[in-house]
Amino acid sequence: MASFSLFLLASLLVLASWQQAIAFDPSPLQDFCVADMASPVRVNGFPCKNPMNVTSDDFFNAAKFDMPRNTMNKVGSNVTNLNVINFPGLNTLGISLARIDYAPMGVNPPHVHPRATELLTVLEGTLYVGFVTSNPNRLFSKVVHKGDVFVFPKAMIHFQMNLDHNKPAVAQSALSSQNPGVITIASAIFGSTPPISDDVLVKAFQVEKKVIDWLKSQFSENNHY
Repeated sequence: MASFSLFLLASLLVLASWQQAIAFDPSPLQDFCVADMASPVRVNGFPCKNPMNVTSDDFFNAAKFDMPRNTMNKVGSNVTNLNVINFPGLNTLGISLARIDYAPMGVNPPHVHPRATELLTVLEGTLYVGFVTSNPNRLFSKVVHKGDVFVFPKAMIHFQMNLDHNKPAVAQSALSSQNPGVITIASAIFGSTPPISDDVLVKAFQVEKKVIDWLKSQFSENNHY
């Protein structure tokens, strides 16, 4: 009986380790796997383009990351993503990039990347940045300046805010997935399709229904960030 218990424990440990090992983007089994976006095949990721048809252009993207983006919106920020969706050469490489522009006092609202850790570098300006851990929800935050680097661990709620009232700010982020995904917390809760029940939100946030109705009106389908 003791031997069986030991075997069962060992099996569970192996299973847990295996699940952890596949929790991130898989390592490539070849030099590259440029995504074939036109393929009808559906896999966890994207199928490979025939390597004989791959050219240098598949590993290049004229992203114009040196150009300022439009931040005229409610939150005063603009995120330009460069991932496998618009850069097929990143397929299976486990990395992507983003440029983030902030208007004066602009905010990149609290959000989550479910599949990636993010490493942010401030290119211009001064930002207040931070992330919140899983329960009991400890906040780690810091004011960062040009040239500073801050890391947001995978799947943690995080944010950035430009502290300058007069000047824009710019940051660039490297993310540890070809397709990190993003869940903006407020939009997900109050602007989902179909909407989350008012009864659930009233109970969860301990506010009156009219507050929930107003919040939903701010994050309706045609009124997202």
